[in-house]
Amino acid sequence: MNDLKLQKKILLITFLFIPVLLLLVFVVYPTIKLLQTSFTSWDGFSEVQQFIGLKNYKNLIFNSKETWVSLKNNLLYFSIHLVFIPLEVIIAVMLNSKLRGMKFFKSVVFMPYIINGVAVAYIFSFFFSPINGALNEVLRVLSLEGLIQNWLSNTRIVNYSLVSVSLWRFSGFHIILFLAALQSIPEDIIEAAVVDGAGAFKRLIYIILPSIKIVMELMLFLNLRGALQVFDIPFVITQGGPGTASSTFALSTIHMAFKYKNFGMASTMGIILIMMIVVFNWVQKNIFGLKGDR
Repeated sequence: MNDLKLQKKILLITFLFIPVLLLLVFVVYPTIKLLQTSFTSWDGFSEVQQFIGLKNYKNLIFNSKETWVSLKNNLLYFSIHLVFIPLEVIIAVMLNSKLRGMKFFKSVVFMPYIINGVAVAYIFSFFFSPINGALNEVLRVLSLEGLIQNWLSNTRIVNYSLVSVSLWRFSGFHIILFLAALQSIPEDIIEAAVVDGAGAFKRLIYIILPSIKIVMELMLFLNLRGALQVFDIPFVITQGGPGTASSTFALSTIHMAFKYKNFGMASTMGIILIMMIVVFNWVQKNIFGLKGDR
């Protein structure tokens, strides 16, 4: 019996050793180094990292206008994706029906998500082009010349153009997650509700939404994390322009490190990003927990 317990312990340690080692090497250690660098003015090249305390954090919060503009743009990504969640749920409900051709539509909906993000950004940079872009050409064909815009150089609408690209790419993934949650609901419950006279709206409110609460919570976390980490779409399409109008927090961090050669401030921005994700996730969990207790 003792030999069996010893073998189980050895097997358990063996299976856990590599994942724990990878976690320490690629997550814990880099995070510690990132925190350490955030208290310096390191330029990425000097051998010595000059300690400056909380100066980077103070400058980032109180003196960096670009940071707040970037966070405002991140908030726009989060808000618009949040508004579209009910529509994604409705589409998932429709795709969950046993209508003809639903498998084809499921594939089409999921297709944008599996395309490389850089490729998507390049496609839409041509789509929004003011010279020979498809969007302006379609508006011209439809005799809607008054709606023709410089979609990527107008500071008032550039972020909405970029958010539409994000919606096109990620909404399908959200719909598939909601669809998987819907398919986990026992059909007996739905059939019993139909027999009792519950309409489609009541089934949605009292059966479907409570049943997919966990997926909804996951979706909100993915939405939050994705909004704070938006990088490839604005980087490829606008480089954060015009000026800094479409810059995001992640893009500003990359520019701070490699364009302005301020790795200390970039590390500070990385730490702030981690803290924001952790804090917002904690708030979200508490909100869902309170709702669940009622």
